[in-house]
Amino acid sequence: MGYCFSDLTATCQQDWHRYIEHDFVRTLGAGTLDQNAFRCYLQQDYLFLIHFARAYALAAYKSRTLSDLRQAKAGLSTILDTELDLHVGFCRDWGISETDLAAVPEARETLAYTRYVLEAGHRGDLLDLHVALAPCLIGYGEIATWLNTQPTTVRGAANPFDAWITLYEGPEFQQAMVDEMAWLDARLAEVGPRRFQELSQIFSEATRLEIDFWQMGLDQRN
Repeated sequence: MGYCFSDLTATCQQDWHRYIEHDFVRTLGAGTLDQNAFRCYLQQDYLFLIHFARAYALAAYKSRTLSDLRQAKAGLSTILDTELDLHVGFCRDWGISETDLAAVPEARETLAYTRYVLEAGHRGDLLDLHVALAPCLIGYGEIATWLNTQPTTVRGAANPFDAWITLYEGPEFQQAMVDEMAWLDARLAEVGPRRFQELSQIFSEATRLEIDFWQMGLDQRN
């Protein structure tokens, strides 16, 4: 019996919706999110991206085919050469310098999530690592799409967080999401029930850690 990515979300459907439709996301879309909460999130997300770059470096090490190695390289390059630069510029627009970012201590939620992903990759194989990464890469793309279906979402200059939505609804990120789902679908189609149960546990735990990351922003802890 084969599986696909949607089977992973089905195993933790309630938590997946809590993540995609979190109050942090809803208020960001409506433009009513507390700006201090957003600044807290931005600073922690910078640290988060650094550790996810490490995760893609680990994915390269774990790769056994040239195709998987190239995919890991592309993911690492996207974070280091594109997303982090955009993030630093985004933070600068919000009055947070790169020097400020370098001095920010990791919140407990950031530590818990990023180390969980890295540990899943060290402990398991390449599929374990990709499943642990999936709630972030695929989830952010789905969040941008979901926000654009909501009548409460405000776009343009009236929403101070519009640039965040623009980044994740953009063609580059959306294509990366589609590519990751296709990669996961192909690998999950080959696993049996016992292996899928192991992978669904990783995915579920990573999703809950994403929920905690949003809540950290609302709680304004760093």
